[in-house]
Amino acid sequence: MNARTKVMLVCFLNLGLVGLAVAGQLSARLTGDEIRLRVAPVDPIDPFRGAYVDLAYTDITERTTHETGDAYASLARRGQVWEATSVSVDPPAEGLFLKCHDDGSRLACGIESFFVPQDRAKEIEGDVGRGDAIAVVKVDSRGNAALVSVRTH
Repeated sequence: MNARTKVMLVCFLNLGLVGLAVAGQLSARLTGDEIRLRVAPVDPIDPFRGAYVDLAYTDITERTTHETGDAYASLARRGQVWEATSVSVDPPAEGLFLKCHDDGSRLACGIESFFVPQDRAKEIEGDVGRGDAIAVVKVDSRGNAALVSVRTH
């Protein structure tokens, strides 16, 4: 194997790793169904990560299987928003669901942080704190989720 082939192989492997890292988010954004979820604030700004709104989905994140590992939150539409109806360690056979990580006490579904311009972070934090915000999320058939936007009234 010559040097050029080795360099190309390393480049392709790196591209493959990047592809794996974003596959779930990309799949959700391209093929997912759009849903709306109620949100609550956690922490608005981190000086090391920039301006963002850290979100909690109280009807989802507070549920748990009490085990560590993958968990699946089944969703049902309730008016204009979707809510979790159950959580299990196995993916549901039908219906919309979120694939999350359960640390034994809370679920994390990869949609907890929303990065925004500094001037909008405080505004969105206020709206979320008053209960005036809805998260727009895209969810694909495997439960991968991507936070698209946070809408305020």
